[in-house]
Amino acid sequence: MWWFQQGLSFLPSALVIWTSAAFIFSYITAITLHHIDPALPYISDTGTVAPEKCLFGAMLNIAAVLCIATIYVRYKQVHALSPEENLIIKLNKAGLILGILSCLGLSVVANFQKTALFAAHVSGAVLTFSMGSLYMFVQTILSYQMQPKIHGKQVFWIRLLLAIWCGVSAFSMLICSSVLHSGNFGTDLEQKLHWNPEDKGYVLHMITTAAEWSMSFSFFGFFLTYIRDFQKISLRVEANLHGLTLYDTAPCPINNERTRLLSRDI
Repeated sequence: MWWFQQGLSFLPSALVIWTSAAFIFSYITAITLHHIDPALPYISDTGTVAPEKCLFGAMLNIAAVLCIATIYVRYKQVHALSPEENLIIKLNKAGLILGILSCLGLSVVANFQKTALFAAHVSGAVLTFSMGSLYMFVQTILSYQMQPKIHGKQVFWIRLLLAIWCGVSAFSMLICSSVLHSGNFGTDLEQKLHWNPEDKGYVLHMITTAAEWSMSFSFFGFFLTYIRDFQKISLRVEANLHGLTLYDTAPCPINNERTRLLSRDI
């Protein structure tokens, strides 16, 4: 049995691979058509102009669904492993909410380009990165609370380093972006897709885009740490029939059926 066939480990793998492909394909298309500059564009700039915006939006919507599935499985796993720890239960629920909000923001980013509706696009980006960062920190705290009983210390330290990486990238992006859009470096910067080294604010722009890509890579790394955990879990769907027909008649004997969902039991 291959590693990705064990449990639900294919979920975080598929999430990272699919999202990476969305970035790569839209970037290559935008570069080929000369819609953006090759050197560190904003991620969303690679999906601003047709036809790459169609590909970018469709693939990121699927990525958002994969992300929700991954976050939900992680929630169910932590709940099953620590059903009586009040602190872990609260953190686990908080992580689920933060993760879903981050996925909602990702879908908004995918469907509202910055050149079409800037306010909605920025709101989605802020929701994605802020809630995603908080999700990483909550999961890191959960990993600390669960070691060494549930898993080793190594997992916690790896997730802590990734969370710190994400925090530093987010802080850098926030500061540089705020200064860049303060009004001292020109107007309509949100509509600008081509930058030259001679432009005012070019250095801040490059730092901001580098921090954005760096933050995305930290997300990828964090979800990849779920692969080993997800090898130890599978889910089932249960169908409860309240009758043997669909007519509005008296209830018949109940027939319950359980079917494997997505994976075999480990």
